[in-house]
Amino acid sequence: MKNEAKKRLRDIADCCAAAGRFASGKNFSDYLADDMFRSAVERKLGIIGEAFARLEEADPALAENFPGLRKIIGMRNRIVHGYDNVDEELVWDVVQNRLPALQQKVEALLEE
Repeated sequence: MKNEAKKRLRDIADCCAAAGRFASGKNFSDYLADDMFRSAVERKLGIIGEAFARLEEADPALAENFPGLRKIIGMRNRIVHGYDNVDEELVWDVVQNRLPALQQKVEALLEE
């Protein structure tokens, strides 16, 4: 695995872990009520999307391991460019139900 690809995967894993820590013990109402919490989660999702875009450039074959890549990058674009039209329920669902599996997959690739 190329060093650039490894760095991008490490960034993704770290951001997944951070978002999970931020959300630990919290619920959707907490998320909606706390601007700093929401901003922190959105920042990590933005980094994940950007890291995937860079991974795709650095190592397209490795990026193919992530069939949801376009959706992840699309979420990043929505958060950054469509900040006024972010689906908060979708963001919360991603943090609760998708990031843990993504983190596991990325960490498994890093261990290979």
